[in-house]
Amino acid sequence: MNPNTLVLIPAYNEGKRIVQVIEGVKRYLPGTDVLVIDDGSRDDTRLMARSTGANVISHPFNLGYGAALQTGYQYALIKGYDEIVQIDGDGQHDPSFIPDLLNAIRKGEADIAIGSRFLDSQEGTSDLPLYQASFVRRLGMKFFGRIASLVIHQKVTDPTSGYQAMNRKVIEWVSSDKFPYDYPDADVIIMLHRAGFRIKEVPVRMFQSEEKKSMHSGLKPIYYVFKMILSIGVTMMRK
Repeated sequence: MNPNTLVLIPAYNEGKRIVQVIEGVKRYLPGTDVLVIDDGSRDDTRLMARSTGANVISHPFNLGYGAALQTGYQYALIKGYDEIVQIDGDGQHDPSFIPDLLNAIRKGEADIAIGSRFLDSQEGTSDLPLYQASFVRRLGMKFFGRIASLVIHQKVTDPTSGYQAMNRKVIEWVSSDKFPYDYPDADVIIMLHRAGFRIKEVPVRMFQSEEKKSMHSGLKPIYYVFKMILSIGVTMMRK
């Protein structure tokens, strides 16, 4: 019997891309429920998502990436889903790697599988193209990846990846008030490890956003760095 799976897509002003993203998901997970969290979009994201048959929950105004995710987590918890696949609505995540993420969960290799755009390309063991990020963003990824690696005693190559799969136990945890509402990145990886969950990175392909933007990167790099360091510090002080 196949697990009861939900594909969660947070989206903000992605009316031009959301249909293509949902169609890609359905190509690799036919018949699976899709939920789009329209995070206060000012365009036709909601209408375009609904036109594909996906379920849509709309925030009255933009609450942020983390809040959009937790709305989806709580929906999955209430509806009794066994697992979630989380994929962004901007088209950066290649949906053909969804089965790889789910396999890591279903085989019992991990409680949460995180898609890494850098994993095999760093080790030279894959034909996946190297993801081209700006120098500043790549530096931030390496910095927080190094911190997360040291804390959890496991190599973390892509701490900002929003391409993930998780089992029911993780769904229950991220639906709680422990989950950050703004930038759920390296701090959440550390939180999950300290909560006893098994984490595994899986090689995936990601594309550059057409408009060079990302919900996941935050509003300002300086604020992001400050907030993430503060969040990691608070995480380390928690029991």
